[in-house]
Amino acid sequence: MPRGLFGDDVLPLYERTATQLLDDLRAAAARPGDRLPSERALADRYAVSRVTLRAALAQLESRGIVRPSSSRGWFVAELGLPPEATTTSASAAPQVQGFADYAQVNGLTAAGKVLSATVRPATVSEAEQLRIAPGADLFDLHRLRFLDGLLVALEHNRLPLAACPALAETDFNTASLYATLRAADPPQLPRIADYSVEARHPTPREIELFEIEETMPMLVATQLTSNQESRPIELTVQVYRGDRYRFRASITNQT
Repeated sequence: MPRGLFGDDVLPLYERTATQLLDDLRAAAARPGDRLPSERALADRYAVSRVTLRAALAQLESRGIVRPSSSRGWFVAELGLPPEATTTSASAAPQVQGFADYAQVNGLTAAGKVLSATVRPATVSEAEQLRIAPGADLFDLHRLRFLDGLLVALEHNRLPLAACPALAETDFNTASLYATLRAADPPQLPRIADYSVEARHPTPREIELFEIEETMPMLVATQLTSNQESRPIELTVQVYRGDRYRFRASITNQT
């Protein structure tokens, strides 16, 4: 979900780790070609998991700051200008973040209950939106999403399996979808999201799942997310109870 959707101003852990690592490299006057410590050493230094550390490195790689070597680890590529030398902070722009990211930075406990997880052929409509061939393998995931034990959303995710084959083998009752994408080889980093929200009446299934009355409005959020190469990697529909969801956005006139 876009950063700021619920009014938070905190970066996900992998982005904070990337920022800390970049600051440390600059403080150490690292030069292009310098070798970074091992992933294990870096994960210990920043007190994060290897998955989070790899997502942080992948983000720095996408910015041209570090580069990997298949057999020798990670190396400095180009540190670029320090924050005080830039006029615009990239972190000020809205960030694409997942449900688990939002929960983590807000001190909430995210949980999921998988209703179905299958691999099936993509329909013509899905193929058009995700820019894959009709009939290509699509990972189709339906989940209930909880925050601190409270049911918040019914979520339907569809992703091209070729982008991250590990999707089909991951238990999304506990795993984070975006963390799985970031840990893929090559990493799939959610970068841009087209997002829309509409209100409607609940379906009979939603009335049963959410234990609500027929008069309760539902808010339906549809999101098409693209990776660091501007390729669509996720088509998601989230259905929220109208009394447990608020959409916020900032609108700026650039002229």
